Amino acid sequence: MTKVNEIGLLTETTTTDSIGNPTTSTTEVKLIAEVRSISQSEFMNARQTGITPSYTFRISAFGYAGQKLLKYNGQIYSVYRTYEPDDNYIELYTEVKAGVTYE
Repeated sequence: MTKVNEIGLLTETTTTDSIGNPTTSTTEVKLIAEVRSISQSEFMNARQTGITPSYTFRISAFGYAGQKLLKYNGQIYSVYRTYEPDDNYIELYTEVKAGVTYE
C-alpha cells in the first residue's frame, strides 16, 4: 500500500531554565511523503532485533536533517533506520513511539 500524505518531522531541544530545571521544546517541519507499508522481509528482520516496524515514509532528501521523530495522523513514530535509493529521496523506516501523541 502506498499513499501520499502530510507528515511532520520533529526535533526536540532540551534547555535548562534559570534555576536548573530541564525544559524540552519540540519544533515541527511539515512536508509531503509517500506512506508505504513495511515489507514482510523488513518486518521479519526488524523483529529479530526487537523493533516493531510500522511504516516507511519516502520524502525528498533535501527536507531531512536527521530527525529521529516523525508525526503522522496524530501518532509519533521513531525513525529506526534510513535508506537513500538515490540523491533525491530518502526512506524513513519507523516504529511507534509508545505512549506519545501530539495533537
